[in-house]
Amino acid sequence: MKHALPVTRAKDFAAWYQAVISEADLAEESGVRGCMVIRPWGYGIWERIQKLMDARIKAAGVENCYFPLFIPLSFFAEEADHVEGFAKEMAVVTHHRLKNIDGKLQTDPDSKLEEPLVVRPTSETVIGKAMARWVQSWRDLPLLTNQWANVVRWEMRTRMFLRTSEFLWQEGHTAHADEADARTETMRALEMYRDFAETELAMPVVAGEKPENERFPGAVATYSIEAMMQDGKALQAGTSHYLGTGFAKAAGIQYQNQDGQQALCHTTSWGVSTRMIGGVIMVHGDDDGLRCPPMIAPHQVVIVPMLRDTDEDAAVIDYCDALAKDLGAVDVFREPLRVLFDKKPIKAAPKRWGWVKKGAPVIVEVGGRDVAGGNVSVVRRDRLYNEAGKLASEVMARDAFVGAVADMLRGVQDSLHSGARARLEANIRRDVSELTALAGAFGGDKPGWVEVEWSKPTGPALDKVVAWLKGEKLTLRNVPMDATPASGTCIFTGEKAVERVLVGRAY
Repeated sequence: MKHALPVTRAKDFAAWYQAVISEADLAEESGVRGCMVIRPWGYGIWERIQKLMDARIKAAGVENCYFPLFIPLSFFAEEADHVEGFAKEMAVVTHHRLKNIDGKLQTDPDSKLEEPLVVRPTSETVIGKAMARWVQSWRDLPLLTNQWANVVRWEMRTRMFLRTSEFLWQEGHTAHADEADARTETMRALEMYRDFAETELAMPVVAGEKPENERFPGAVATYSIEAMMQDGKALQAGTSHYLGTGFAKAAGIQYQNQDGQQALCHTTSWGVSTRMIGGVIMVHGDDDGLRCPPMIAPHQVVIVPMLRDTDEDAAVIDYCDALAKDLGAVDVFREPLRVLFDKKPIKAAPKRWGWVKKGAPVIVEVGGRDVAGGNVSVVRRDRLYNEAGKLASEVMARDAFVGAVADMLRGVQDSLHSGARARLEANIRRDVSELTALAGAFGGDKPGWVEVEWSKPTGPALDKVVAWLKGEKLTLRNVPMDATPASGTCIFTGEKAVERVLVGRAY
């Protein structure tokens, strides 16, 4: 069996990942380290994620707005814990003009800013200032905001979609009258992300609370959804944070309660990013490229005409045009089906394999014999090969295909999810109780995570655990919300366990 990509997952997973991005025309280097050009197919996937997620956000009563890309450094200085967490990643603007000095463009010494500006790494500080202006009374609460934006974090080691110096995301920021309401919002956002990953991305995840050392800088509690990639590593695919009153105190977000007293707001923040696309690649991709879940595919069905520069080509084109029109009238996932008739002057086989690499869920080939017989030749991207290792192209009557395509796309979505779910569940071990066995559980070709008993240590005790894990290139992922209650002793401290935590290697 010959695959479309130059490298397989088994041979070199990292090189395979980069090959998918390149061969599927998802993104490319930009000339600036850590920044990428997102190509139309990759951006089309992001647009689908954005559209579907935005609908969920608005359904929760959250309103979109936009805040500046540049944030005064003084805003961060007011929140010490927060700035410490991002200090090494901040890009800072100090001048506003260039000048030709001795034949070279350099920053103009006379254009130095009165105050340095940080290029947005996250927006708690600037949004906090706005919330302080907008909230005066208990009647103004809860205040529920979100923005779709780009952020900059100057990463040392970058990888497209997974860890880039600039990336796209949404960031929700809310203010509440009390802790209970804020924590309810924190968990609502987490559940929104969990269900979105499972439903729209067909990407199974584990939702849970992050250990203390993995919290968002300045947060009281951080929750995440963790997805397992095909190489067994974890990817943090979304986070939701209960921030307590710390950010509110720093920014002056307070309100007059019903008793006429001034009180600090409790705030939250939550977000997902283009990192989700990296997760989709590594969860669903195969040795022929991306397999794109139909719910987020820019084109769910692609029609490829088999043209031969003969008189019958006109009939093939007319047939495909009519087919595309009929398919566009079909509803699937409560939306009109997204169909593309690819008329580019490229031979049918290379064109087909191009769409295979992009991961189009269903590829339809139409030639002269199909037109004569009223048929189509259908390839499902989730079932690319038959048992003999040949391309699994099924000939169907045209009208039967139109009638069956919605169920076919739902089948592709479900099969991608069920396959990834089975792989996730098969690769979480829960039988490790000794520290030496934990290290050995990640040796050789043993992918996956280990769930262990955990005493929730803090301070120096936690630092010792983190240092040991770092030496083994492991991290604490989260405490699964649906984990079995603890019943033994902590694998790290030997003390009575209070919960169970996931351990794994991660991106």
